[in-house]
Amino acid sequence: MAHYFVGDIQGCFEELQLLLNKVDFNPSTDQLWAVGDLVARGPGSLETLRYFRELEGSGRVVLGNHDLHLLAVNAKIKRANPNDQLGPLLTAPDIGSLIGWLRMQPLYQELPEHNLVMTHAGVPPQWSLETLREEADHVAAALRSDDYLTSLIGHMYTNGSNCWHDSMSELERKIYCINALTRMRFLHSDGRLDFDCKLPPSACEDPDLSPWFEHPGLLNSTHTLVFGHWAAVMGKVPSSTIHALDTGCCWGEHLTLWHLESNQKITQNKLKKS
Repeated sequence: MAHYFVGDIQGCFEELQLLLNKVDFNPSTDQLWAVGDLVARGPGSLETLRYFRELEGSGRVVLGNHDLHLLAVNAKIKRANPNDQLGPLLTAPDIGSLIGWLRMQPLYQELPEHNLVMTHAGVPPQWSLETLREEADHVAAALRSDDYLTSLIGHMYTNGSNCWHDSMSELERKIYCINALTRMRFLHSDGRLDFDCKLPPSACEDPDLSPWFEHPGLLNSTHTLVFGHWAAVMGKVPSSTIHALDTGCCWGEHLTLWHLESNQKITQNKLKKS
């Protein structure tokens, strides 16, 4: 079995199909892992969700910030970003079942035989694997509950839960988990999440900020970490066991696929529209 990991698709479904054709992806023998943000800026969000839903056991995804935002937009808690191309998805006859499928997806995935962990934005350096499992599973349970909109989604739009500490309430822990696993880029020197700077690490001039993956982490030395979210990094991280797969396809760059067994990265440029 071959394991392929793909960066943020963001509705760039045509590029995804071209990329999978390059490696002769076969759902009956291979697995496709997606780092989240299946939907948003590209024109094929509907097709992307349908594709991964139909992959069933051959597809493994984690939720990204845009996927969680879709839950809020569909429920009319938030308005869609005018730059997103969600119209065909939101008006699709199977939108209810697609939302139901999306709510069942986790915030992390593991491939234990390779000591591999996949999340959308990364893993807080101070978290052990046990903490990641516990906190992310609590969020997943909340998303699957009948009152997920009022108990979780309606509360997640806050930058307040930016620091992990033992005295956090249950809701604060869930919001921190969402913020860390789906929004994290830079950390302050004391470990607080920064939500403002989205620059490449080399362009950040704040001496108190550094990328999360440059902080000494409990999982960094024992596991392979796979993430997306940070297109400005363009796949460049100072570690052979950390793989940044968001290479900005929806921004005109390219979509990246990592083949675990050969440690090769295959790319597909954003298609030019005439």
